[in-house]
Amino acid sequence: MLESLLKDTAAKIFQAGGIDSPLVTKRRSRMCVGVKASHKHLVPGGIVLSSSGSGATYFVEPRDAVELNNREVKLSGDERAEELAILSLLTSMIADSQLKIRNLMDKVLELDLACARGSYARWTNGVKPTFSDSYTISQSDQCTDYSVYIEGIRHPLLLEQSLMAEESTTRASEMPVPLDMWVKKHARIVVISGPNTGGKTATMKTLGLSSLMSKAGMFFPAKGSPRIPWFDQVLADIGDHQSLEHSLSTFSGHISRLRKIVEIVSKDSLVLIDEIGSGTDPSEGVALSTSILKYLASKVNLAIVTTHYADLSRLQSVDNRFENAAMEFCVETLQPTYRILWGSTGNSNALSIAKSIGFDQKVLDRAQEWVEKLLPDKQKERQGLLYDSLLDEKKLLESQANEAASVLSQVEGLYNEIRLEADDLESRVAGLRARETQKVQQELKVVKSQMDTIIKNFEAQLKNSKLEQYNSLMRKAEAATASVVAAHQPNEITFDDDENQSSFVPQIGDKVYIQGLGGGTMATVVETFGEDESCMVQYGKIKVRVKRNKIKLVQRGINNEATTSSSVKAKGRTPKQRSATTAEADRNQDGGGSISFGPVVQTSKNTVDLRGKRVSEAAYELQMAIDACRTYQVLFVVHGMGTGAVKERAIDVLRNHPRVAKFEDESPLNYGCTVAYIQ
Repeated sequence: MLESLLKDTAAKIFQAGGIDSPLVTKRRSRMCVGVKASHKHLVPGGIVLSSSGSGATYFVEPRDAVELNNREVKLSGDERAEELAILSLLTSMIADSQLKIRNLMDKVLELDLACARGSYARWTNGVKPTFSDSYTISQSDQCTDYSVYIEGIRHPLLLEQSLMAEESTTRASEMPVPLDMWVKKHARIVVISGPNTGGKTATMKTLGLSSLMSKAGMFFPAKGSPRIPWFDQVLADIGDHQSLEHSLSTFSGHISRLRKIVEIVSKDSLVLIDEIGSGTDPSEGVALSTSILKYLASKVNLAIVTTHYADLSRLQSVDNRFENAAMEFCVETLQPTYRILWGSTGNSNALSIAKSIGFDQKVLDRAQEWVEKLLPDKQKERQGLLYDSLLDEKKLLESQANEAASVLSQVEGLYNEIRLEADDLESRVAGLRARETQKVQQELKVVKSQMDTIIKNFEAQLKNSKLEQYNSLMRKAEAATASVVAAHQPNEITFDDDENQSSFVPQIGDKVYIQGLGGGTMATVVETFGEDESCMVQYGKIKVRVKRNKIKLVQRGINNEATTSSSVKAKGRTPKQRSATTAEADRNQDGGGSISFGPVVQTSKNTVDLRGKRVSEAAYELQMAIDACRTYQVLFVVHGMGTGAVKERAIDVLRNHPRVAKFEDESPLNYGCTVAYIQ
């Protein structure tokens, strides 16, 4: 209502020429309209709340809007008071829960920090470092001789710049050169020499950053499983800190920082010193640097120093706590490679660096003449021999690395081949089972056809024969039936005794059984015995060498015994003549003494029919039937085939029941009935 009133008033003022455009605004917390000072009379009885800076425009509250403005101000005050009351209530609630909130904030910060570490590790392809003094390090680790073992690490800050540049552009950015840091356990001082702009300082900074990152729980961009000691503090003197305000020159500032480092250093400290002893007379600088380094060698865990003083690199020959490293320099391109040569000393290559950045060639030629005059001939010869030996060693290592990569490729290929064989194993087993099932079904059809023929012939002869010929016909029918059963009886593979096997010499192409290969499997001999008493066998696409005692010759069928020197015998099962005599013989073989079972004639009293019953019901009924049997009685268990669940449970009950002496199929052609011998 107030807003519409003011809009109408402003429109009337505009139409009367009292303002250039309708204006509704707020001054001193009250709604008003703008009007030119010369047209103030257009708002009779209005209250002037304010004016423009030039005084040409008044902001007037119309008389009709006074009461509405009063109500609006009052409601605004009430609203503000209510807001303050709500804020006060919320503040008190927060105050009551401040401990929980702070604890929650701490957990959120921990989670955020962990996620940040993980994101950084994934971004830089970082690996988890291990501290050298950790009890989790295996004593068999090949890196246990090193306190610092970091392979292929890149300077984290330089890597970040390259990654960000690569993300912001479509072209690939140049990555920093990876460094290998291998410091032996006995070393306390590492002296890095080499050319200017060769990467000495960057190498030192990389180690310092990796130490701080590992202490902060961060992964750093390296390869393999890096190891590094736990440094309680990292003390660094890097860069030129001369100051006119504090009257410090380059050398005095350098010495001032070294004094502070020496004062607070501890046994677990990492010290990084760039260009130690520089900025003064070289002879005095070398003397002071040598003294400082010998002092630090007995006070710190590790100190890394860079220098151009050759005398510092020679300390390794008199003190095994010192170790040398050099930054590689390519004499062909006159450019540093930024790689570390551990155990070597490097030249500064000042003239080569000056040439690469375009220095006057005449000046460089004159400087080279002075170098040749100052450098003894023997020292030049030693440097040339050292470089040649290092170059030969580098080529040898590269050749070995290529051979290792080739072997690794072959191993990976074999692994992939074996894995494919294993992946396809289930489908091949299923295919074999399907083919065996089909073969058995076909054989059953043949047997059924042959048995039907025997029955028909028997019935036909029975009709035309006399009573006294019945026994003869019955014997012929039983003989024909037995011959059919024997013809289709499966052969079991058994092996000769160890004495014959020990004299067995496999020939190429022999089928052998390998013990322990995938639980035991069949293979083909592809190479005869060698000096190590082993031969090569092939299983699928896999070839392995196997010892003599793991090989057994396999020969299927009874007709092959002559050709295999009786190494393997085929033992066929004959049709079972179930009688007391057979059962007694079986019992005697099992060591159970002379026990005679009753005649195996199936009747309704010695038969339990489990067909159509649930598995649990069938098991219970079978147990009851066994318990009800007399001693040395034969029990026919009719379980049928079906899904095989009832048969499997029945066999399990028979196998575990103490009264069951043995059990077997009712006949080779009837697998739906099992005969159990109860003792």
